[in-house]
Amino acid sequence: MLGLEFVAEDDGPILGHILFSHVELLTQHGPRRVLALAPMAVLPERQGQGVGTALVRAGLDAAERLGEPLIVVLGHAEYYPRFGFVPAHQLGVSPPPEYPASHFFALPLSAYEPALRGRIAYPPSFAEL
Repeated sequence: MLGLEFVAEDDGPILGHILFSHVELLTQHGPRRVLALAPMAVLPERQGQGVGTALVRAGLDAAERLGEPLIVVLGHAEYYPRFGFVPAHQLGVSPPPEYPASHFFALPLSAYEPALRGRIAYPPSFAEL
């Protein structure tokens, strides 16, 4: 599985999109695969109407059902904590050096293990986002 992807529609037109991709968490025990939430987009005229919330919840629920251990996201500090995301450093997870740790969050799921500590390594395609 490469990841999870969802779209929100309203009787045809696409209102929003979210993608969860597998990335590597470089731990002291070797690399582990975790999910990264990126990108997420909602049409400007539909923002604030629950479209983004529905997309995030659908993705989190699917990741939980699939036994994923951890999801990371680089995003707004006012938005992602409502879903249970915490500053990633609290879990011992850090972003690549070029990303601001102040906006880097993580969500441990049921399959999370405390040994999942280390630095996230994004594939080159993430630089294009």
